[in-house]
Amino acid sequence: MPQSINQYLLSAKIDINDKPIDLMVMGNEAADLDSMASAIAFAYIRSQVEPDKNIVPLMPIVKEDFKLRTEAVYVFKTAQIDLDNLIFLDKMPQSFMERVNNLAIVDHNKLSGTFEDYGDKIRIILDHHKEEGLYKGAERRVIEPVGSTATLVGEILIREHARLMHTQLATLLTGTILLDTVNLDPAAGRVTEKDSEIAVKLMEYFPLDPNNYFREVQKAKFDTAGLSTIDLLRKDYKEFKFNGISCGISSVLLSMAQWTNKDNELCLGFETYASRRNLDVLLSMNAYTNPDFNRDLAVYCRDAAIHDKLISFLQEKGLDLKDLSFEGQKPCLEGKLTFYSQANLGISRKKLSPMMDELFTN
Repeated sequence: MPQSINQYLLSAKIDINDKPIDLMVMGNEAADLDSMASAIAFAYIRSQVEPDKNIVPLMPIVKEDFKLRTEAVYVFKTAQIDLDNLIFLDKMPQSFMERVNNLAIVDHNKLSGTFEDYGDKIRIILDHHKEEGLYKGAERRVIEPVGSTATLVGEILIREHARLMHTQLATLLTGTILLDTVNLDPAAGRVTEKDSEIAVKLMEYFPLDPNNYFREVQKAKFDTAGLSTIDLLRKDYKEFKFNGISCGISSVLLSMAQWTNKDNELCLGFETYASRRNLDVLLSMNAYTNPDFNRDLAVYCRDAAIHDKLISFLQEKGLDLKDLSFEGQKPCLEGKLTFYSQANLGISRKKLSPMMDELFTN
């Protein structure tokens, strides 16, 4: 009988302080559901195949940030995974990477930030993003444009180690695949034949109705009830440098009307977070459905002149911003914060950041 995932995670956590790490399995630094679930599932599978090896799945975020991944909290709890047994970056011993002999990276194929100097340790890559062509020393390299990395882990489980299958694993991987592929819906443009094939096989091992499961996972993803303004700003956040200008762009899944109703001191939250990150500019790109898809934009700048220059530029670039105002919001103590509806729904963070670079670099 294989161990339960909880038994495995507990033993891995106990061993991190004093044993060499034969293989550390790690998702990307955004640490979304696919990244963390794939890391845990793949590490678990390898640990059962090689029980003499110390195999550790790392969540590359601090423990405090896990609550921000509301969909991951829901899926992990549904899979009956004890959250206290997860291994987070801030709970690892100092200089732990010196004790890591080999790395497996999932849901990315290019290291960044804290880990970018450890490419020579990579032995395994499982990913569904664009192939970067790095780390030629990897012994196993599976990079396919499927909807979810969990599909690739599920394929390994089903085709190579089916004896290890149980309800916990199936629940963990299925919830991830369903969310990433919008419930295996071809109309969403994310699902592939392999995603559907693996998900259907995984579903044989758990008693949940997949449609209800997807709805609950998606509902959890959009649940912001327990999150403060600072939490919302850091939940899905990316930072950029544009010719000496520090810019943070957050992605928030509720309307500005909902957010201002939730917090009448939004500017204090923006000021606090910008100060904490030493930012000149902090944007929040808000995406929500009511009942159609909509976008709002919040723009905070320490310097009012930079703020006005930025808004003028974004209008020239066709974002089609319309002013929004909300009663009861307390004024900024420092800097300038304004709110807009964004009529051009095609401009996402991925498209906005190059525009910002153009503005501040030229």
